[in-house]
Amino acid sequence: MIISAHTLFSDMSASEAAAAFNVITLEHAEAIVQAAEEVNRPVILQLSQNAIAFHRGSRAIAKSMIAVAEESSATVVLHLDHITDIELARSARDLGFSSVMFDAAAQDFADNVVSTRRVAEWGHDVGVWVEAELGEIGGKEGAHTPGVRTRPDDAAHFVDLTGVDSLAVAVGSSHAMTTRSAHLDTDLIHAIAQSVDVPLVLHGSSGVPDSELTTAVSAGMRKINIGTALNVAYTHAVSDWLGTHDGTDPRKYISPARDAVARTCAHVLNLLSPV
Repeated sequence: MIISAHTLFSDMSASEAAAAFNVITLEHAEAIVQAAEEVNRPVILQLSQNAIAFHRGSRAIAKSMIAVAEESSATVVLHLDHITDIELARSARDLGFSSVMFDAAAQDFADNVVSTRRVAEWGHDVGVWVEAELGEIGGKEGAHTPGVRTRPDDAAHFVDLTGVDSLAVAVGSSHAMTTRSAHLDTDLIHAIAQSVDVPLVLHGSSGVPDSELTTAVSAGMRKINIGTALNVAYTHAVSDWLGTHDGTDPRKYISPARDAVARTCAHVLNLLSPV
C-alpha cells in the first residue's frame, strides 16, 4: 500500500523515525518491502539521481517500484533522493512519488536557498514533500567535505527562507561507508531539532553503529537513510554463492542476495521501532 510522505510524517510519534532505503535494482525494492511486511513497519523506498542514471531514465525503475509497493501489504512511501536537477525533481509527482530530496548543498548558502525555495514552492503547489540539505555531508567528492557540521542557527534560517518540509543535516555521518565507525554529534542533533520545526534526516546512516542510530532518533532524527549497507549485503551474498557454486543462472545468486538485503532492512526497521 502506497501512502504519501505527508501522511507518514504526520502520523509518526516523537519517539519514532522512518527508515528509508535506496533502491538500485528491482530486487532491492522487493527485499525492502519483504522486510517491511515481516516487521510490520512502514518504509520509504528511495530512488536516487545516480540510480536513475544507471537505468538510463527514471520511468521504468519508478514504475517497477510502484508495482512492488502496490502489491505489498506493507505501508510504503516513494521518494526521489539526492536530486540535483530541478526538472528531475519536478518529475516526482508525474512519476507517482510523493516526496523528493532536492540537493543544492554544493552551492553556497544564498544560491542553495534560491534553488531550494523554487522546488519547495512547487512542492507545496502540487502536494509533494520536499527534503533539502544544509551543511555538506561527508563522502561525496567536491560538494561534500568530511568534518562539516550544520549550525543550528543556519538550519533555522534555511528552513525559514526555503519552506522545506524536512532537512538533512551534517552531524558526523558520511556517505558510502562500508564500516560502521561513524560517530554522531548527539548534542548537535538535539540542538538542531530544537531550532527547527521540520523533521531532521540522517544521510550516510550505513556507517553509523546501532547504538548511535537509536541515540540519534532519541535526540531528534526522524528519517534514517540506508543505502550502502544494502549493497554490502547484496554483494557479499553474490560473492559467497559464486565462490561455492558453479552455474550461470543469475536467479541462483540474486535470490540469496535479495534475502540478505531483506535481513539488513528488517534489522534496521526493528532497531528503529519504538520500545
